[in-house]
Amino acid sequence: MHAFLVSAAAFIVLVGIMVVVHELGHFIVAKLCGVRVEAFSFGFGPRLFGFKYGETDYKVCLLPLGGFVKMTGENMPGENMSVEGAEAAAIDAQQDDPGAFTSHPRWQRMLIGVAGPVANFVLAFLLMIFYFGWINEVPSVEVKTTTVEWITPGSAAAQGGLQPGDVVRQFDGVNNPDWDQIYTHTKMNANQWTPVTVDRNGQPLVLSLHIPAAAKNDDFDLSDAGILPQFLSGPIKVQEVEPDTPAERAGLRAGDAIESVDGHAFHTVSTLLAYMQNGQGKPLELTVLRQGETLHLAAQPAKLDASWKLGFAVVLPPYRNQPLPLAKAVTRSVGFCRDNSTLVIEVLKRLFTRKVSVSQLQGPVGIARMAGEAAEMKGWYPKFDLGAEISLQLGMLNLLPFPILDGGMILFLIIESALRHDINLIIKERIYQAAFVVLMMFFVFIIFSDVSKLPMFTHIKP
Repeated sequence: MHAFLVSAAAFIVLVGIMVVVHELGHFIVAKLCGVRVEAFSFGFGPRLFGFKYGETDYKVCLLPLGGFVKMTGENMPGENMSVEGAEAAAIDAQQDDPGAFTSHPRWQRMLIGVAGPVANFVLAFLLMIFYFGWINEVPSVEVKTTTVEWITPGSAAAQGGLQPGDVVRQFDGVNNPDWDQIYTHTKMNANQWTPVTVDRNGQPLVLSLHIPAAAKNDDFDLSDAGILPQFLSGPIKVQEVEPDTPAERAGLRAGDAIESVDGHAFHTVSTLLAYMQNGQGKPLELTVLRQGETLHLAAQPAKLDASWKLGFAVVLPPYRNQPLPLAKAVTRSVGFCRDNSTLVIEVLKRLFTRKVSVSQLQGPVGIARMAGEAAEMKGWYPKFDLGAEISLQLGMLNLLPFPILDGGMILFLIIESALRHDINLIIKERIYQAAFVVLMMFFVFIIFSDVSKLPMFTHIKP
């Protein structure tokens, strides 16, 4: 219940901000162009409270799921309402109204249409400038190369020839990728062969990695492909040893630093856990540093919480804020927005070429889960990262040339400009109706896919 409430609250805040900013873009440009804006609403449904200033009713409504801007003539028959039964005189009156949306030049209507997505791009840009310029959390000791810490024997990575100590120089065509980019391109190449270039002992080596089909699942991790990245440089430090556990029986103590396991230098507890799962309870030889003295301990993992563990709490790696100068923060923000925008284009391209399944896309339920997880994660980066990504995706998707979306309206206006006359209202109405049905079917499919990925359902799958 706690996770549900956090996810619901985070989703409402996230989507509310993104949609309101989107509508604010339409609102500002509409006002500048002289279009009459009848209402600017935060939320949908019955009006709770607000005020009227000039011609516009600024209000807060019952359902806090985004918002909308109502412009005179925007919803006239033939735009996104039915023309059937409409009186010709009423349509003519709207078209002759100088404050109506449809009475303005097409180039102004295009500007109003594109202003919403642009507002989302600006929001993402400013969010990341603020993060990089005023926060910028970095590990106190950071490994900046994409070095492989461990490869699970028999895994897809092992079969592809990857080895511990390899430094990934190219992955799926991306030069010098970071681990986030590697993870993203792994998800995009589920059940496909992906070219990988690594630096091994100073020599470049070209490999081919077959990504498991499970990469399309939401809970997929690089470790599922057998890759354990190196994020830290120091040993695993023990914060607390639980009583009556393999760690206590092996002689581990709080303050110990585990320098190696069976001769392998592991730096994070996630790698140690993966190593123990692969060993299925095999005894371990731990090399431990205790107050300057090196000790060799024998440990026998046990099944704790359905997985092989030793039973100790690890000291979390320290983080520190390292704000960047404004120029560097702007550069980092530009790179973030560029990479994530091109990623949306790449995903769409792979959808149409059937390299990515539609079921891998995230809908409202998936976004709510991610928002809840980001809200509870330590640090500010997960919050800013998710907010900026969702804002960019909302902007990019709204620019698609599909009826009902901003890009669809812009496409109609371009076609009408080329024809030098308006498209027949009846034809336009039928196109909008068909597009609405397609969009609703797609929306229902995405929600169904989202719900089927919830833990309560994935646990009962064969």
